[in-house]
Amino acid sequence: MSAALGELRRHPRHLVLAALVAGLVAGPLEARLALLLAVAAFALAGRPALGALAAAALLAGALGAHARLAALDRTELGALLGRTVQARVVVLEQPRPLRYGASALARLQGGLGERVLLRIGAAVRWPAVATGAIVRVRGRLRRLGPFESYAALRGAHAALSLDAAAATGASRGGPWRIVDLARGRAEAALRRGLPPAPAALLRGMVLGQDEALDPRMREAFRVAGLSHLLAASGQNVALLLALALPALAWLGAGLQGRLLGALALIALYVPLAGAGPSIQRAGVMGGATTVAALAGRPASRWYALLLAAAATLLLNPRADADPGWQLSFAAVVAIALLAPAWRARLRARGLPEPAADAVAVSAAATLGTAPLIALHFSQLSLVALPANLLAAPAVAPIMWLGLLAAALGQVSPALALPLDLLAAPLLGYLGGVAHVAAGLPHASVRVAVGLPALAAAYGCLALLAARLHRRRAI
Repeated sequence: MSAALGELRRHPRHLVLAALVAGLVAGPLEARLALLLAVAAFALAGRPALGALAAAALLAGALGAHARLAALDRTELGALLGRTVQARVVVLEQPRPLRYGASALARLQGGLGERVLLRIGAAVRWPAVATGAIVRVRGRLRRLGPFESYAALRGAHAALSLDAAAATGASRGGPWRIVDLARGRAEAALRRGLPPAPAALLRGMVLGQDEALDPRMREAFRVAGLSHLLAASGQNVALLLALALPALAWLGAGLQGRLLGALALIALYVPLAGAGPSIQRAGVMGGATTVAALAGRPASRWYALLLAAAATLLLNPRADADPGWQLSFAAVVAIALLAPAWRARLRARGLPEPAADAVAVSAAATLGTAPLIALHFSQLSLVALPANLLAAPAVAPIMWLGLLAAALGQVSPALALPLDLLAAPLLGYLGGVAHVAAGLPHASVRVAVGLPALAAAYGCLALLAARLHRRRAI
């Protein structure tokens, strides 16, 4: 503990940024908690000036989170609840299938401009429109249900149970129009020459769009512990940069050109992939580490992680309640704390470096996210580690082929055909791994985990990380 405290005090920027993040988390909870944490930050800093700065950052974060939430929660829909309304809405995502229909996030046009969750019953004929399209709808405004809290986390103030919907042929304008057009061309490119099932899997991996996946395929990925491959996250951004930076260098771009090109690609990819909390975190971390690497400075993963937490919480102080946000950060922290020691030990025992890296990273991410998965979904995959190890060789090639296909699709979807055909057998292999792993006896078990058990599990992981760190230091 003293070693960790000393390390924190040697990095005042980390301490102040961590205090800001703590304030952003505590602000929506309780004012007294923020004050208590400010006192703790002052004491932990060890120096009065640094302590005062950390305490000020924490209180500023708490006040900023409170003000941001007040703005996000402001709504004029309260008086309309229970009434039937006719409106035009901008579709913000493709409808997600449910047992008795589908749901999708949308934004009301006109003076309100507020987000609502569209409840699309099985009897409602939903038009085949792209994300960003403007749809004319009629339905009854209702409060969000207990199982729709995810929509509230994404800014929805009410649910609109639809009676009818019709395309208008119009779409939103401004910068989002550019993103929508690019996404549409990418979607067309990623299904060029592929049957529906592998095309849906490819779009899920590259763009985080798993709505079109067959329910059995989605369930197989969930049971096998491979659902993270269908959500745009840090892995997507890392593979994007691993492809883009060498390409920019090969094209003759200088240091500044590579940096600006990488940041521009991240800025485009994040909204293309849905701009959810996980991909927001990944985008900020990817940008920060790219700047550090190209500037010739040691990339501080912890500073980038804190920066990503601060950015996502400033945008939405409720982001930390999103399971995807929590799982994303838990995976990154676990990989940073556990994977290096395990990788070194496996290499010392003669395992080749690529295999050692895959085993260490997969094991760390699986262990780091397991308690949260059990908490939120009451299920735990017992085949996640072997399934991820078997899937690993196919993931990067699929992503790179898909990213290249999406890029060529901005010129013409036909150019993506050879790349999609190359990805087809890899997609078949990945789907096979998911189905075989999910079909094993006791592949997934039901568990009941509460907050005390969650805290105990992560306490044990922290002790394990500290022990591994001490062994490496000897």
